[in-house]
Amino acid sequence: MKTASLYKDLTYQDNKPLVQPLLETDFTREIRIVFKGGQMMKEHFTPFPIVIEIVAGEIDFGTRGTIHRAVKGDLISLGGDVPHDLTALTDSIVRLTLSKPDRSERVMQVANQ
Repeated sequence: MKTASLYKDLTYQDNKPLVQPLLETDFTREIRIVFKGGQMMKEHFTPFPIVIEIVAGEIDFGTRGTIHRAVKGDLISLGGDVPHDLTALTDSIVRLTLSKPDRSERVMQVANQ
């Protein structure tokens, strides 16, 4: 058994979202992304499907020229190779589920752009 917390030891960085790997299973990588209101992750894509859960806050999730407003409790599933971006409208916590072949380092690079 492995455990992690989406709420423990939260840090809101002033200059960019904070990407923190939380848990690795046999088939997924679970990542927490902590945004201050106004922070964003520029358009990017992953070669693998992902699932995003809005744990707290409010996010504008852009894909294919459309912005989807996502709030606490919302889930978004996205196929691989689909360009997307995220903008936090308020302080927000996002849980990102990656496929096992994907890497958390890739997500960290996107947040650092």
